[in-house]
Amino acid sequence: MTEFETVFSPIIFLDLALLTMLFLVAIAMLRSRHLFGVVMLSGIYSLLSAAFFVSLDAVDVAFTEAAVGAGISTVLMLSGMLLTARREKPKTPGRAPVALLAVLATGAALFYATIDMPAFGDPNSPANSAVGQDYVDRAAGEIPMPNIVTSILASYRGFDTMGEVMVIFTAGVAVMLLLGVGSMRGGRRVSDIEADDAADNGKAE
Repeated sequence: MTEFETVFSPIIFLDLALLTMLFLVAIAMLRSRHLFGVVMLSGIYSLLSAAFFVSLDAVDVAFTEAAVGAGISTVLMLSGMLLTARREKPKTPGRAPVALLAVLATGAALFYATIDMPAFGDPNSPANSAVGQDYVDRAAGEIPMPNIVTSILASYRGFDTMGEVMVIFTAGVAVMLLLGVGSMRGGRRVSDIEADDAADNGKAE
């Protein structure tokens, strides 16, 4: 078995650009106090993730991320915002050294774990030489589908796909219950924090 050498490709610059934009969007989501803006940024994050998956040749995952992350999840969160304010409640900034240490330790462990990972595209890696190759060899004879990705998602990973559908269905039902669809309490008006403060100041004057 010969050692696999990673070939430099210009697509790496695209991957680095997408990862940089993902990082910037995540920081913007953490710093924003406008809930509507956070929801829109989460949709942008999902679209960038889908583009990154496409660059990794994981088109099936990219379709799922675009449909669920940027599509359905955004609609559900916007629907849930009908029963809440448009801005996050102000909070006193503070320090959380324990949480910071936990994040740094977890990040360091993840970076350390990448040292033992096989090179990207290595045909001798366990994912490509064991399970992946077994799917390629057996799918055409066991499942009468021309697309091997569809056969894996619908058959070999059928329970996983069913679980994903159940998660989306549960989220949709939860949003409908929060909105009070079909009841007298649905669609009640919710005012923002700034509007409430302005009204209180007007009454005080």
